[in-house]
Amino acid sequence: MTGSPAPAPPRAGTERGSVTAELALALPAVVGLLVVVLLLASAATSQLRCADAARAGARAAALGEDRALVVAIAQRVAGQGATVTVEAADPWVTVTVRRPLSTGPLGGAGLTAAGRATARVEP
Repeated sequence: MTGSPAPAPPRAGTERGSVTAELALALPAVVGLLVVVLLLASAATSQLRCADAARAGARAAALGEDRALVVAIAQRVAGQGATVTVEAADPWVTVTVRRPLSTGPLGGAGLTAAGRATARVEP
């Protein structure tokens, strides 16, 4: 039979440590991906809380509640560090809630979540 000779079996010990080297290269990428996923989840949660807080504040303002109470309701729903703005333009009221992201060692990297809701003032 003519052809190329069969490859020689690998010598014992030539691939020792290759799994460790591959893990050392892949582990930082996995950790970085996990950090990004957690930051995005935190940002999404903050965004939803701001939107819910704006809706709650707009409902309270539409029912004729006093501005200080509207701000207190929205801040309670949004969480610590939220700023609330109430704008009235007859017959509408708009509540805007902003909250800085404060997750991880980067502190959210200067990102801010915001939510806005508008409601018609009840007579």
